[in-house]
Amino acid sequence: MLGSMPDSSSASYADHSRLLTAFDHFANKVTRWAGTPIAFCAALVAVCIWAAVGPMFHYSETWQLVINTGTTIVTFLMVFLIQQSQNKDSVALHLKLNELLAASKVASNRMIGIEDLDEEQLREVAAFYDSLAARARKAGKDKECHSIDDDDSKPVDF
Repeated sequence: MLGSMPDSSSASYADHSRLLTAFDHFANKVTRWAGTPIAFCAALVAVCIWAAVGPMFHYSETWQLVINTGTTIVTFLMVFLIQQSQNKDSVALHLKLNELLAASKVASNRMIGIEDLDEEQLREVAAFYDSLAARARKAGKDKECHSIDDDDSKPVDF
């Protein structure tokens, strides 16, 4: 789908499009810049200038509308840019975790692509790890390695 980030379980994450690549680079640069002290200071200066000219415009509705419209437009556009960066980071993180799971002899490969499970299935997996955490607390200093595929654990169907 045009403009969407692929699922990490999909091979389409490797597809390239000039438009999507250009947008990705643009979104990355803007979101990184937006988080800098310079961007914050620029926004602060803009608000201070707006506040300073308030008396000149008698604090009119138009004066208020200028800041409201400006901040609304910037916020609206930034939502899409930040979401693009978040989606890309999420896919990259899932791929890195998938690599770690695939490379580990102890970890279950069933955990690869788990982000595509429905909410109920994720609750079942979370419950397994809650019981595993309780088991680890009970074991104290004795270290154990367990996987969701262990024979002695309650199987989780996904």
